[in-house]
Amino acid sequence: MNGHKGQVVGYVRVSAVDQNEARQVAALGDVDRLFSEKVSGKNVRDRPQLQEMLAYVREGDLVRVKSPDRLSRSAGDLIALVEQLKAKGVELEFVDNPSLNTDTPQGAFMLTILAAVAQLERATIRERQAEGIALAKARGVYKREPRLTSEQVAQARDLIATGVPKSVVARKVGCSRQTLYRAMAGPCASG
Repeated sequence: MNGHKGQVVGYVRVSAVDQNEARQVAALGDVDRLFSEKVSGKNVRDRPQLQEMLAYVREGDLVRVKSPDRLSRSAGDLIALVEQLKAKGVELEFVDNPSLNTDTPQGAFMLTILAAVAQLERATIRERQAEGIALAKARGVYKREPRLTSEQVAQARDLIATGVPKSVVARKVGCSRQTLYRAMAGPCASG
């Protein structure tokens, strides 16, 4: 990748369990600016260093990452990031997967295929979910998340008031966090 006019910006991500970022940093070589974070990476929005890097890069810059999985855990998110960078005039280089680099016709082709696969995957998942729900309803076994009793809601409120995290409270009363949030805000929450 010699055609870029701006800075070479490196991005590394290690999970909380895999604390050593040295291998990724070494693989990137010389960079003008390095963004590094220690998070699981499942959700792109929950990665402050990635968001900062996206805001930092300018037209002509090159973002260098060791491999696509360091940037994103899903093909859909990866494609969205590639598009976001492309819109800013920023190229993307994967040290371990040069066939995906955005400055080559082969890379653009591979990313187009990846985008199509991600789109098909999302459509297939939605279709399977709808089929599964329809079959479960037909068998009479489809039920929404369990409603919390007024006693469980009262217990949850007491625990939250003492500073217990909502995720812990949800496990304690036997529901998801979403169900807990709905119960705390819903009409049956006053009971």
